[in-house]
Amino acid sequence: MEVKHIKENKKDFLDLLLLADEQEDMIDKYLDRGDVFALYDGDLKSICVVTQEGENIFELKNIATYEKYRGKGYGRYLINYIFEYYKDKCKTFLVGTGDVPRSIRFYESCGFKVSHRVENFFTDNYDHLMYEDGVQLVDMVYLKKEF
Repeated sequence: MEVKHIKENKKDFLDLLLLADEQEDMIDKYLDRGDVFALYDGDLKSICVVTQEGENIFELKNIATYEKYRGKGYGRYLINYIFEYYKDKCKTFLVGTGDVPRSIRFYESCGFKVSHRVENFFTDNYDHLMYEDGVQLVDMVYLKKEF
């Protein structure tokens, strides 16, 4: 496996980014200022975007794996990679997700703990109703990992 830090042409990965954040104008709010990491295992498997949100505070804004490669550890590998990449700069790592048990369990298994929620985030910021695992997304649940 190889992780590449993508510094140019970040929009070339839009098809994969849209799997995790399905509205392009929302991705546009963080993509230019974010660090993009692409995971290759032969071909492209996963991608993530990390932004700096304050002194020693970073946020995993987007992480996605192509559907046919899910469940094979690529997302977890990428998260561990970025923890190592930012270890000297980061005291707090945040990630926001929909209030869906499967997603929350995944991040908890990567060392995150539920922190807080932003009520009505998805209904206030997206131009359509969003669903994950058959659940309508309303609130954004934030998880954090302290180093």
